[in-house]
Amino acid sequence: MALSKTIASRLLRQFSKTLSVKNRNISWRIHDDDLTCRYECFFSREDIDGWDIRQGMNDLLGYDAVPEPPVIIAALHACRRVNDYAMTVRFLEAIKDRCGDKANEIYPYIVQEIAPTLCELGCDLPETLCYHKPELFLKSVFD
Repeated sequence: MALSKTIASRLLRQFSKTLSVKNRNISWRIHDDDLTCRYECFFSREDIDGWDIRQGMNDLLGYDAVPEPPVIIAALHACRRVNDYAMTVRFLEAIKDRCGDKANEIYPYIVQEIAPTLCELGCDLPETLCYHKPELFLKSVFD
């Protein structure tokens, strides 16, 4: 019994050393083409369900970048396959939010690129649904 404890503790120490050394030396660099291809393939899966789509969108929007139009189109098709219109609208809202300060430059380009897909799927932009303002929006009395 004592022998197995010593072996286990030695293996645990060696494993933890390996992890700590690898964590310091690994530099994660993901190229845009790899990321685009990976998420296009992910959203194009035929067996994808709503949970997987939400997980993929959450992971995708976690990067400090705006997704490319082919990825957005694949995600819109995935939403259509699971028949979740609300997820489509929320994803488009998140894309616009992800554009940040450059929304006036980047978002119109994205809308231009995905417009044929939106027409094909019968989806609307959040702006056409008046989701760009709160429902009970009132002008400030202090202005």
